[in-house]
Amino acid sequence: MPKGVPNPADMYGIYSRPWGFEVSIVRAGARHRAAFGWASYGGVPQALMHAQQWRDAIVKSLPPATRRSRAEKIRPNNKTGVPGVFRLLSANGKMLGWLARTYIARDQILRALFVVDGQSGVARSMAIRERERQLGQMSGLAKVHPAEEAIRNAPVRPTAGLLPKRSPSEIVRKNNRSGVAGVTFKAPRSEHPGYWMAITYSAAKGSVSKAFSVAEHGYDKARTLAVAERRRQLEQKRRESLVA
Repeated sequence: MPKGVPNPADMYGIYSRPWGFEVSIVRAGARHRAAFGWASYGGVPQALMHAQQWRDAIVKSLPPATRRSRAEKIRPNNKTGVPGVFRLLSANGKMLGWLARTYIARDQILRALFVVDGQSGVARSMAIRERERQLGQMSGLAKVHPAEEAIRNAPVRPTAGLLPKRSPSEIVRKNNRSGVAGVTFKAPRSEHPGYWMAITYSAAKGSVSKAFSVAEHGYDKARTLAVAERRRQLEQKRRESLVA
């Protein structure tokens, strides 16, 4: 993990990866995921800010399920077809009755048994109605990470200082010697003084490039000219995109 990055355990739903941050939140069985690379967002602080903004938006717009809706979900091991309603059997498998049971709180579990007296269907119907009555006493949202409530109740994070995501053409690659995306040094042969080149891809014109010879301008000036040319190319690309 890069120096200065908070411990992921303190960042709800945000996980540090070798390339940046991944946000992962599960709602109603669906996983919402987004990636925020350090290169794409200009470093660790910006990537983290964008990850937090996206995470907050998911938490605020998609609250967890209500406790009641979760309690009404049929579990894989349910054998009656009705959540919270169970058959009560004797040791030898004889049907004794139907049980309605609902977990309200740690110290409050509602139970009601309806004994089978010749008509199992009647006892089952009574248990189902009792289960519905029990559910009426259940309120609130399903329990989630304690950070969620704080996020939902917090004001929207300010966007001041939040920089836009960089386009691929603006990302500085690891082998870049200039420190500026789209500006590279090239030397055709080992004895050649080389040149600095500014290159930008444009959907309208394809690749646009211009080279500045080290032999003509000197190493530092050639690099400076290439950086200035790269900025001019990007501005031209921006104007073309506005027209399109």
